[in-house]
Amino acid sequence: MEKIDKTDLKILQILQENAQKTIKEIAKEINLSITPVHERIKRLENTGIIEKYVTILNRKKLGKWLIVYCQITLDKQTQNNFIEFETEVNKFQEVIECAVVSGSFDYLLKILVNDMDGFNEFYQQKLSTIESVAHINSLFVMKEVKQTNAIPLSH
Repeated sequence: MEKIDKTDLKILQILQENAQKTIKEIAKEINLSITPVHERIKRLENTGIIEKYVTILNRKKLGKWLIVYCQITLDKQTQNNFIEFETEVNKFQEVIECAVVSGSFDYLLKILVNDMDGFNEFYQQKLSTIESVAHINSLFVMKEVKQTNAIPLSH
């Protein structure tokens, strides 16, 4: 693992809060000159600690009102079924997260759609058509209490 010091952590925290901050602004905030801040950011990028910069959109302003978590159980836990399911689910833009999990089901999906009609269409025309799927349990989000993409940083 790459050696990260307190200054790197400060830079990473600032960038997680606002990736549009300039190197000059970051340098001023952490009381360091521009060149070492630039070098540190480049090192963090080159080592893969900073993977990419993204824009976070307001889903509701784009009409994506409904978040659904789906617990997926495959009919058989075979390598072919896992490959088939993962290949298919990666084609669905409605699925914004997919994780293999332990426990009483195989996958947990986070799905983002406009509304219940949109979910019903997704469910019937896409998700339920995957041959290896034996069971789908859907959970509808009534209120988001906390949502973040920031990774907790401590040293």
